[in-house]
Amino acid sequence: MAIEFTKYHGLGNDFILIDNRSTSEPVITPEQAVQLCDRHFGIGADGVIFALPGENGTNYTMRIFNSDGSEPEMCGNGIRCLASFLADLEGLGTGKESSQFPITYRIHTLAGTITPQLISHEQVKVDMGLPRLLAGEIPTNLTSAQQKVINQPLAVAGETWEVTCVSMGNPHCITFVEDVAAIPLETIGPQFEHHPVFPQRTNTEFIQVVSRDYLKMRVWERGAGITLACGTGACASLVAGVLTGKCDRLATVELPGGPLQIEWSEIDQRVYMTGPAKRVFTGKL
Repeated sequence: MAIEFTKYHGLGNDFILIDNRSTSEPVITPEQAVQLCDRHFGIGADGVIFALPGENGTNYTMRIFNSDGSEPEMCGNGIRCLASFLADLEGLGTGKESSQFPITYRIHTLAGTITPQLISHEQVKVDMGLPRLLAGEIPTNLTSAQQKVINQPLAVAGETWEVTCVSMGNPHCITFVEDVAAIPLETIGPQFEHHPVFPQRTNTEFIQVVSRDYLKMRVWERGAGITLACGTGACASLVAGVLTGKCDRLATVELPGGPLQIEWSEIDQRVYMTGPAKRVFTGKL
């Protein structure tokens, strides 16, 4: 069976998008997704995203297989790409100045309902929902389940790091450093991801505070490794910065692939992410 796909990226965090609206289960297996994500023997991507029929009153359902075959709850860059993909499938917003903007979707994910809104042809603002701050929600064993994890010591790779943990529907461990470029991400990232205090593993963000409204970030993503951007990680990092008094509620988070605008609203306490989603090419498997 031939399967059409479209390649998208959000700040270099790249995905294979598949129109899966005719059935409620992904049309390829996690093992096949691993093969497709291989950058030498496949298409190459950080993950495969499926646009499935909606559930619980939503327009569509999003599922994603990481490049290692695991399935995360959600993906911030990925859901921006999915919103753009859906608009393309529906023939909406085809002109850069289209009067159809904004285009809003309610997307069912394993992290709950997420609401992306295309505000222009390649810019998407996403209501990422409420951050989850208690240890039992993240989850982590760093402290008791009903406590927040803020500036907690964690021993990794022979060093003690101060970490703050946040869930954006998926787990994040954030640590603030003087120079993100100096972090040996290839070796230390897996040790954070698989640390026994994180029963479901974790994404790990290293953050350099340039100013209260400008953060630099590098990320090790659970199930994907080093990526050029992580939307949920940028959101979690800003929340961690506010919790530790290091940044404002509205800031630019600079990732290796480019900037995201992140706001933790003081009004409704929800986190909003704005950034690009770009189509790269289409093909057929």
